[in-house]
Amino acid sequence: MFRIGTVNIDTSHAPSFAEIFLKGDEGRYTAVYNDAFRTDEEVSAFIKKFGLEKRYYDLDEMAKNIDLAFIQGCNWDRHLELAKPFINAGIPVFVDKPLAGNLKDLKEFERLADEGKKIIGTSAMRYTYEHESFFAIPKEERGEIMHISVTVGVDEFNYAIHAVESIMGFLGDVDPESTAYIGTGNVDGADCDSYFIRFANGATADYHICKRGWQPSTALVMTTKTGFAYKIDSNKVYEAMLKQVCAYMKGGENRIATVKQMTDSVKIMLAGIKSRANGGKPERICDLTESDPSFDGAAFEEFYAASQRK
Repeated sequence: MFRIGTVNIDTSHAPSFAEIFLKGDEGRYTAVYNDAFRTDEEVSAFIKKFGLEKRYYDLDEMAKNIDLAFIQGCNWDRHLELAKPFINAGIPVFVDKPLAGNLKDLKEFERLADEGKKIIGTSAMRYTYEHESFFAIPKEERGEIMHISVTVGVDEFNYAIHAVESIMGFLGDVDPESTAYIGTGNVDGADCDSYFIRFANGATADYHICKRGWQPSTALVMTTKTGFAYKIDSNKVYEAMLKQVCAYMKGGENRIATVKQMTDSVKIMLAGIKSRANGGKPERICDLTESDPSFDGAAFEEFYAASQRK
């Protein structure tokens, strides 16, 4: 049974993951480090509820006593900083979504991966049972993917990254080339932002973000043979993903995304907001620069923390 340390229990993911692990015998949350907005009382309650062994105040010390680290804070601008003590110690580290919100951090994650560091993640929407059912159909029957259309709700990045990760879960190693902002619809005061992606193999995709609260995640996959429509079962997405994490830890069949696949998802969205700023002109992924618009993790943490205190 592998020992898991979690860093910053900001969102519902940490308790949800801990509960799933308690149902099996492959892993347990045993350690926690917290320097974000959750109070000492909340951390103590988390430790008691899930039977953790210790709260750590030093990440280097924590790295000596676990087999796997989960970075679960909602400020994605700190993910790299908080992951590095485990990366340097040779401990596999799972970075929760979104991996990062700017090109500089993405490049550093890619550099570390090129050195052979063990970095995994990120969105459960990449590993769903619905994705598994698609790939369970022989390729000669399902055909090659031509276009994918996905929908998601809540916000433009923290949750919307699920939509792009879902697309990439279907397409795998196919490189994205460009993203274009299509436009924003508004019905009854609710905005829906839409974006269009082109890929190197000729496939295309679009993603649509309803920014008025939670929406079911859906995917329509058009192939050269037929079409597949999915409404993702949100009650099973964490379970499906953690099965893949366990397989990775045990050295079994590895369906975990590469760091490049994870960074590609964020780059798609960075190109999308750049296109929006430029009036909808398609923006090439390879032309992104560190001075282009990015997603502000500190601002999101402030907003999210305030929402948790209401």
